[in-house]
Order: sequence, then C-alpha cells, then structure tokens
Amino acid sequence: MQLNQITPLDFKNVAKLPDSHRWTLSSENPSQDPLTQESVPIIDLNDPHAPSLIREANENWGMFQLTNHGVPITLMQEIQSQTQRLFALPADQKLLAARSPDGLTGYGMARISSFLNKQLWFEGFTIIGSPAQHASQFWPNDYTTFCDVVEEYQKEMKGLSERLIGLMFKSLGLAQEDVKWFTTKSETQHQPQSVLQLNSYPICPEAGQAMGLAPHTDSTLLTLVHQNNASGLQVFREGSGWVPVHPVDGALVVNIGDLMQILSNGRFKSVLHRAVVNETYHRTSVVHFYGPPMDAEVSPLMHLIDFDHPVLYRAVSWKEYLDAKKIHFDKTLDFIKQDALGVPKNGH
Repeated sequence: MQLNQITPLDFKNVAKLPDSHRWTLSSENPSQDPLTQESVPIIDLNDPHAPSLIREANENWGMFQLTNHGVPITLMQEIQSQTQRLFALPADQKLLAARSPDGLTGYGMARISSFLNKQLWFEGFTIIGSPAQHASQFWPNDYTTFCDVVEEYQKEMKGLSERLIGLMFKSLGLAQEDVKWFTTKSETQHQPQSVLQLNSYPICPEAGQAMGLAPHTDSTLLTLVHQNNASGLQVFREGSGWVPVHPVDGALVVNIGDLMQILSNGRFKSVLHRAVVNETYHRTSVVHFYGPPMDAEVSPLMHLIDFDHPVLYRAVSWKEYLDAKKIHFDKTLDFIKQDALGVPKNGH
C-alpha cells in the first residue's frame, strides 16, 4: 500500500503519538556544543560580493539564507497568514481538496511517504498555477483573498528564482545565454516550471519520536523556503551531523536541488535536509520549487568540463528525472551518473 494515499491524521484530536508515526531518532543527532555549532551562511543580496558568496555557499553547503531579496515583508506575512488559515480548517473540510493518488495538486501527505516505513507528522497543500479550484472548496464564498496572495507570491518567487539562477551562472563564469531553455520562453509549454508547497507541522505530543519531513533532496534547480518563527528545518553537514536552520527575520532559505547539481557538473551540491517537529509550536513553511521546462534536457554545462572535471552526469529532462526519482528516491543522482567515457554507470 502506498503511504501517500493514506489520509493525514486529524492532528488536533491526537493526544498520543500513534505507533504508525513513531520514529527512532536518538542516534541521528550527534551531540554538539551550541556555542561552536556551525550555521548556514546568511547572504545579503545587496552585497557586491553576493555572487562569490553564493557560489561558496552552494559548493560547501548547498544552502544559504538570503536577506534583502526584494520580496515585500508584508507579502511574506500574508502568505504565512493564509497558510495558517488553510491548515486551521477542520480535517473533513481540508479533505474536500484531497490530492488524488495520481494528482499533482491539492491537500495530502508528502510524496516521499511512499518510500518510508513510518508516517510523517505532516500535512501539505500543493499548488501549480491558480489555486482557485481547490480554494473554492475550502471557502466557497471567500476564497479570492487566498488566491490573490498565492498568485502574487508565486510571481515574486519566480522572479527571485530566475535572478538567483542568473547570479549562480555568473559565479561559474557563465552567461544566462549559455542555457538555452533559460532564455527561450516564447511558448507556454516550454516555460520554466514552478510549484508552490504549503507545509504544516502541527504541535506533536511526543516530538522527539516523530518526524516532520524525512531526509531528502529536492528534484529542482532551486528551492526557496519561507519559515514562520518556529525552528524545525535541518541540513546535513558532513562531520557535523544535522545542523538547524533557525529562522532569520525577513530571510528566505535557498537550497540547491538535484538538477542544479547536474547542471553544475557536481560543483553545486544538492543538499540533504529534513524537518523535525516540536511540542510547543505549530510550524508552517511556504516552499517554492523552481525547475526547467519539463521536456528541456538538463546536462552539465560544457563551460564547466575540462580534463580535471570530466562529465559526471548524462542529460536528463525534469520529467524523466521525476519519473526516475519515483523509483530510485535518494539514489536517483547515482542513477544519472556516468563514467569518464560517457557510459552510464547504471548500465543503460
């Protein structure tokens, strides 16, 4: 049975953590002195050195927090308010917009749930384009405000994503014109794709034994995350273990996805991250996933390949990569790897 087809719990009426949601987490957190613990870089987009700082963060962390990004603070507050409004609805009302097993949008569990033995302390709502169809099921007479805020936020996130990708190309010595699908946007079906994900991590009665979102990488070029004021996001750092990404007022978390690792021929790292829960605060986050057109081939850029840096990955479209990830999950990047002679390592 696919776990992502199971209905999320009615979290408001759960007094004890069910065994279905009980994880063993104690061994995954190495003890660290909070005074010496590393933290994700914070980069001011107005800093004249921003491109080089972004490159360094992408190479060493795969993630950074971005300030002075130009997205209005009022809009960020509004999208969080609308996210909280949605998840405060009664469980039966949220299920009116339940995502179908093969559907792309709507209310439901995390897509990675099908790979897990335990269930997640999580509920989410996925949006592609206008949310009006689902929002009208939540609030038949009062859904326009939600839609207006979501659509304005999508517009801001798309613009910022493209600006950041341009800076990342620049930091690698590339021009935007070096990536044809990034500059050729005449036809709707060949436009870069974006998905907005609203996440909810309710208050948990036994937070130390539950998991909000299991360790994973994103199948994107770039992901932008706006956290509310509750901590929960963690990034895995070699030698340090799980490092918390504490919310910074007005900042957005930027993390590299699998396709950017392919595009940069491994120079930028797709980051392993997860979300934990707590017993005090209901944490929400708003996540914007940005990727290429579904049918555009993504491959290591030729400018980044030389004798010391052979091609690491074969060309793949986002659609092909997503289909592969449904099968291989955290081994998908290895599935796309090829050896120095151009032979796929998976034998295909």
